[in-house]
Amino acid sequence: MVSGGSGRFQSMDSYVFAVVLVAAALHAGWNALLKLRVEPRIASTLLGIAGGLVALPICFVVPLPEPIAWAYIGASAIIHLVYFQALGTAYETGDLGQVYPLARGSAPLLTAMGMSFVGEPIGLVGWLGVVLLAVGVLALSLKGGRVSTEIEVRAVGFALLTALTIGAYTIVDGLGARSSGHVGAYVGWSFVTSAVVLVIYGLHRWGHGLVAAFRGSVGHLLLGGCMSVGAYGIALWAMTKAPIAIVGAMRETSVLFAALIGVVLLGEPLLKLRIIAGALVLAGVVLLRLA
Repeated sequence: MVSGGSGRFQSMDSYVFAVVLVAAALHAGWNALLKLRVEPRIASTLLGIAGGLVALPICFVVPLPEPIAWAYIGASAIIHLVYFQALGTAYETGDLGQVYPLARGSAPLLTAMGMSFVGEPIGLVGWLGVVLLAVGVLALSLKGGRVSTEIEVRAVGFALLTALTIGAYTIVDGLGARSSGHVGAYVGWSFVTSAVVLVIYGLHRWGHGLVAAFRGSVGHLLLGGCMSVGAYGIALWAMTKAPIAIVGAMRETSVLFAALIGVVLLGEPLLKLRIIAGALVLAGVVLLRLA
């Protein structure tokens, strides 16, 4: 069984650091698939369900998680239900170019604060890295378009709710993976359990519309499910090897990968703000590596 004691997780080895960056790139990929031609809340729900379908075979080739881990798995499923609905609502509410980055930038700070309370502080250098990365993520997501003079309270609320759920499931799943006895077992069963909850909710909420939307985008959804399971599975494995707050913050470098995809593949302009923001993210990453 993997222990969660703070004395064991004081730094991040180079190989762990590298694979977390790979996970961040995969995370950027599956988030791009939320641009499906359906209502955003349906799209986010379907991606969660697809992740469960992809993860199901894992459950047949790994041992069952330790009994204590099931409480974490259940809690994670409920948190992910709230997360996917808050995420979908954030995508359809307000000026998302300014509001949703609030969620991605706030989440590492909330995770670091939460882990400090459960006995895994990250130190001054780690905190500086988290803050720089969070500020860089926020700035990196601003596309330099119009500046909204009014941000709807509802939109800000869902952005902060998304951030809160990201921080919550990161802590719950990190501790759960450590207690599970086998990271693969935790990954498989947590995705499957979350998918079952999402199916029940989705059918109650949208009925046949959920099924029709899945059939219409099954290829994209399964691809997104593969990337989601890969990205989060790597992250959970890393949380058994390094501080949870640092791994959680490193996942937010996915925004940097998304920006690079936009510039290199989609022809988006390379704005001065994005160069500065990217530098802040990279500075934060370096400090997190040294923490």
